[in-house]
Amino acid sequence: MKVIAIASVGGHWVQLLRLRPAFEGSELIFVSTKPDFAKMVEGSKFYAVADASRWDKMKLIKSFFDVFSIIRKEKPDVVITTGAAPGLMGLISARILGKRTIWVDSIANVEELSMSGKIASKFASRTYTQWPQLATDKVLFAGNILS
Repeated sequence: MKVIAIASVGGHWVQLLRLRPAFEGSELIFVSTKPDFAKMVEGSKFYAVADASRWDKMKLIKSFFDVFSIIRKEKPDVVITTGAAPGLMGLISARILGKRTIWVDSIANVEELSMSGKIASKFASRTYTQWPQLATDKVLFAGNILS
């Protein structure tokens, strides 16, 4: 199985790296917003894309096209992300291209899903929260990345 894993810097990236054992035996391709992160995933293909947020629509559009191009080129079976905006752009791109998608909302979102998580929950193949009190019929709880 070929998996593209996307995350922004900070906690999103740390949580994504903690998911690596779940994809052992798969071809894992990483996408993030900091080129130096390639050193952290040696042995895996890595792409750097522009960072973006909802506050900068032009960068968000660039991020979408960057990630769309990578997904179209790599043809993964699954795209997984722990957020934030570039990850959401990856899920949108993957769904357009008919790929399965997984959103894992950040553990920092204790009281409600992130805005990106709420959007992702409307079309992702699977959406996970890391807090049991946030689980619903569409948003699943299967534990958290830190335990």
